[in-house]
This record gives sequence, structure tokens and C-alpha cells, in this order.
Amino acid sequence: VSASQDGKLLVWDGMSTNKLHAIPLRSSWVMTCAYSPSGAFVACGGLDNNCSVYNLRSRDIPIRVCRELGAHTGYLSCCRFLNDRKIVTSSGDMTCILWDIEAGSKLTEFADHNGDVMSVTISPDKNTFISGACDAAAKLWDLRTGKCCQTFEGHESDINAVKYFPNGYAFGTGSDDASCRLFDVRADRELMQYSHNNILCGITSVDFSISGRFLFAGYDDFNTNVWDTLKGDKVYTLQGHENRVSCLGVSSDGMALCTGSWDALLRVWS
Repeated sequence: VSASQDGKLLVWDGMSTNKLHAIPLRSSWVMTCAYSPSGAFVACGGLDNNCSVYNLRSRDIPIRVCRELGAHTGYLSCCRFLNDRKIVTSSGDMTCILWDIEAGSKLTEFADHNGDVMSVTISPDKNTFISGACDAAAKLWDLRTGKCCQTFEGHESDINAVKYFPNGYAFGTGSDDASCRLFDVRADRELMQYSHNNILCGITSVDFSISGRFLFAGYDDFNTNVWDTLKGDKVYTLQGHENRVSCLGVSSDGMALCTGSWDALLRVWS
């Protein structure tokens, strides 16, 4: 699924490149979109401060919004489904919220950051999530208690992206300080930094290969760099976009990487 400031949410067939759904958005100022694990729902949000959820199994053409989740007082920066019934959102109001989609209500608010929260990633066991914010800190939250359990510092500028390592015991971050980092949850510390003297621009998005061996990072200089997670070395640069890479994600089977850019293109890499 992709969302763009052309005012459309598009659901694609990644193999054929055909569009399966084109959903017109109420607000074109969209900053994030997400698929539910079952594939039945998609969600998006942005400068309208709302998280809009759509049911792809709806018979409406075009598909209409099935839930508008509104409680944030700042822009919506990221949304991630726990399942078809619950979703976590992060916002420029410095908070994250866990929602009951069916009821359209706020279940838990998570407040401890001192800057806009830019990204969230949910643990494989669905009990915790990590948030990254403009206070240069990443925080681990317990979804069951609503409490912040750990704070990870080290970045020197805004954290734009966070992503759990596949085993759930570590997570990666991407920042405006031109570095990505790997933090270990159990050791409560930074394990590795991914940076190079030639890379001076910020990172917008990060994801791991299915084994965790590689870290993919999208940059403001139009490139996507591939890092060896263990060694910390840059192993490859994916070039092709003609503007900043704004988002990326690895497919659930680990066979492909999709990058989205301000050049209005999505590129799939195998």
C-alpha cells in the first residue's frame, strides 16, 4: 500500500504492478500508511491529525473510510496495526496512542517524549513497541501497562525511523544525524552505528532483511544504502530515484524491497 500527496491511497499487486484499489483521501496531506497483518484493512494519516482506516473487503466503490480515529492535537506521523482490531499511532503532539478500531476509541496514551514522535514499530510478540522522536531518543513502551520501560539515547538529531529486528530483541533507528544505529533491548545499549564520512544527509526510513543480516536505509540524497548489520559496513547502494527516498519496506516473505520517493515513483528491488 502507498499513500501520496496526490490525494490517493493505492493498493498494488507487487508482482504485476497493477493497482487493486484507488481510495480517494479526505485530506491529501498524508504522511503515513499501513497494512493490517491480515490484509483486510489499510490505514493512513497526516496533517489532518486523524488516522483513517479503510476496509478493503468493503463493497463500496470507491472504498469509503470505515473509522476516523481522532484525538491527536498534532499531525499523524506514523501508524502501525497490532491486528485488525487495534492500531498504534504517533504524532507531532509528542504522544503515541493505542486505539480500538471497532469502537473508534482511544485505549491508551503514551506520553514521555520531548519532541514530535516520528515513527513507531511493534514487537513481533505484540506486547511492546518502540517510538523514535525529534528529541533524539527512542523509547520502549509496554502496550499492556502504558508505561515507558526504557529510553535509548545516542543520536545527535531527530530520529525519523525505527524498526524492530526480526527476533524482537533489538531495533534499528535512522536519524537526521546521518547515522543508523542498532540498539539491544536486553543489554539496554547501542550495539552498532552505521555511518560513513561520505554520507552527510539524513535517513528517512529503515527496515531489516528477513534474517536481520542486512539493514536497508533510505536517504535524503536519493539513495538507499544496504548495511551489514553485524559488521557495520556498507555493502551496497541502490540508486535510481531522482529525489529523496521517503519510505521503504521489505516484503513479508523477504524476497523484495520497495522504496518510495518524492520523485512520485515506487521501485521494487529483488
